[in-house]
Amino acid sequence: MQRRYFEIDVFAERPYLGNPLGVVVDAAGLSDSAMQEIAAWTNFSETAFLLPPTDGAADYRVRIFTTDSELPFAGHPTLGSCRAWLEAGGIASNPDVVLQECGIGLVPVRRGGDTLAFRAPPLLRSGPVEEHVATEVALAVGLARHELVDLAWIDNGPGWLGVLLDSAEAVLDLAVPSGARAIGVVGLWPPGGPSAYEVRAFFPGGAGLLEDPVTGSLHAAVAQWLLASGRVAAPLTATQGSAVGRSGIVAVEVDLEGSVWISGAAAVRIAGTIEA
Repeated sequence: MQRRYFEIDVFAERPYLGNPLGVVVDAAGLSDSAMQEIAAWTNFSETAFLLPPTDGAADYRVRIFTTDSELPFAGHPTLGSCRAWLEAGGIASNPDVVLQECGIGLVPVRRGGDTLAFRAPPLLRSGPVEEHVATEVALAVGLARHELVDLAWIDNGPGWLGVLLDSAEAVLDLAVPSGARAIGVVGLWPPGGPSAYEVRAFFPGGAGLLEDPVTGSLHAAVAQWLLASGRVAAPLTATQGSAVGRSGIVAVEVDLEGSVWISGAAAVRIAGTIEA
């Protein structure tokens, strides 16, 4: 059966420098195993499948798969799925905010031309990291324990553990860590730098950790962590991807209710069909 299919470039400063996402529209009827097979074949960090919502308040439902498992939430698939749904003719109940249903519940997505923004979901796990885990992480990233300025659980679905280094340059100098934990590494740029801070994301895949180009879920978690600690103030922009030849720009805002919003470009690069 031919189903509509899009490839979306998310958080790109300019074409082909963001994080690509495959989106299968009209995914109703696909089995879990079929979705997983397609996600393994596309070989993107995530592939999304759009379905009718089960919650009457939602505009659509999305299931998000990595090459080997399903995630309850991820950031660039949230923005990319919304862009694909709109491109496929989706009409939201609210013209300004699309309501996405995913594994963690309902996620609002605001529309703003080529830019979309999602409201950061609450952290599923937060707080200090146990010292034996901190020691393990230091070994994994190849640094002495005292070089890790701060660590925290910042899990909003993918299991992120946040690691703060003393500078953005230190973040960019890191080799890909070893181990099996999803690690988000961040360092502040000095005033006048390219952004407020630099982010790198490493997640389990294959025989070790892989680096993700631009990671919306991690940016949502990092922003909540750094804003709460007073290390940064919104609005701000953050950067990610230069270590892997990409150029991702992520904007962070806080609304009047105190909710954090993560925004970036989401553009269709390929539109067609997929046999599924």
